[in-house]
Amino acid sequence: MSGLWTSGTALAAVDGSSSGPAWEASGISIDTRTLEPGDLFVALRDRRDGHDFVADAFRKGAAAALVSRVPEGVAQDAPLLICDDVQTGLERLAAAARARTEAKVIAVTGSAGKTSTKEMLRHVLGRQGRAHASEASFNNHWGVPLTLARMPFDSEFAVIEIGMNRPGEIVPLARMARPHVAIVTTVAAAHLEAFSGIEEIAIEKGSIFQGLEPDGVALFNADVETAPILAAEARLHAARQVGFGEGAQAVLRAERVTLTAEASVVEGRLEDGSFLMKVGAPGRHLAMNAMSAIGAASLVGADLDIAVCDMGSWNVPMGRGRREAILLDPANNLGIKLIDDAFNANPASMAAALDVLAASETAAAAGRTAGGRTAGGRRIAILGDMLELGSREALLHSELADHAAMERIDRVVCVGQRVRALYDALPGERQRSWFETAEELARTVHKHLAAGDVVLVKGSKGSRVSLVAEAIRALGRGHVGDEQKELD
Repeated sequence: MSGLWTSGTALAAVDGSSSGPAWEASGISIDTRTLEPGDLFVALRDRRDGHDFVADAFRKGAAAALVSRVPEGVAQDAPLLICDDVQTGLERLAAAARARTEAKVIAVTGSAGKTSTKEMLRHVLGRQGRAHASEASFNNHWGVPLTLARMPFDSEFAVIEIGMNRPGEIVPLARMARPHVAIVTTVAAAHLEAFSGIEEIAIEKGSIFQGLEPDGVALFNADVETAPILAAEARLHAARQVGFGEGAQAVLRAERVTLTAEASVVEGRLEDGSFLMKVGAPGRHLAMNAMSAIGAASLVGADLDIAVCDMGSWNVPMGRGRREAILLDPANNLGIKLIDDAFNANPASMAAALDVLAASETAAAAGRTAGGRTAGGRRIAILGDMLELGSREALLHSELADHAAMERIDRVVCVGQRVRALYDALPGERQRSWFETAEELARTVHKHLAAGDVVLVKGSKGSRVSLVAEAIRALGRGHVGDEQKELD
């Protein structure tokens, strides 16, 4: 994407001053570790002050730097774009990028499923045009403007993920994105430390509709308890309101959802048209995310039938429930199936992940043998803390012990102080161990697993259970890869 910004277009957008020769940037970076030659380096202040890295950015080939002062160690004639505040400067670049694009923009928020839905949209829209989307989970006060400012001129579709931790965060980001379609994937108990209850969370999620373009469409989960709140927000701010789900009230309706150990199949209807869609991963929550994605794609002009077909080749992102086969014994083709869902967690997404584990087929259930030895198999859940749940955190953790999926899960290993409440509520046959830290479990995880097991690793990012997932990968003498490379 050459010629993303020039010194002239960037200066006009930021409304600051410049020094040094004229320049042209092919990208934007906020991190010198991933900076590419030709990037505009944006010196944001977070845990570290980005100005401390400007000299390093130039050594690595940055075309220019957006700063609020001349940093130390930078040449007098260095190409600098200077503004009063770097965050504000980035937001102005974002606004200018949004103003000049002709792309159809989709914004995605929700208590769970934002990133998966965004990646589904990237996948299906990218098959029908030039699609731009947020990297990783860049969905906050710097991630949204960074995504917009990185948007290439010739984008035909753009997908912007928008998150929040407290009230009032979504509206300014939604108004910056100015979407043609805005999605609320679901509303659940998350970030309760900052909200009085789930109703306030629904109001905040529904506020994404305030950023819609005048002819914009609100697409929201019609099955959740707080759907009336979302519908009311949609009526206030959207030219059209589309609920999705399994209930009769949904305009975009899943008339039948069939879940297998490997996939989800949806027989759906959008107004007068029907469709049959396969999602290449199990889980009712993923099926609903896919419903919202193909609905949004259709609403911005993509071909629905093509999008439905392309959804079958979508892969779950790393750390979001991706299935991997970890080979332990190459001679006998024995190993472990890992479900890595270690990036985030709240009660709704934890319950969904447990449902997926419960539906998974173990080697023993399949009756598989290798090398004359029966491959045993258990369903094991390694669960970390769910964060930001406020005063109800102990109750919300312990209630997972009563989730119906637990009946089909053989062992539960708990990691963290908060999830101790779940461990204490589990019946003895499912209690395996409790560890204070993920680092402690990662060192000994091999003692809890055997060939033929299916293992879910799930927790909030701050619980660091991703370290356990990495330790499980390291057990393999060879990493087979995605679930399609079956252990048989």
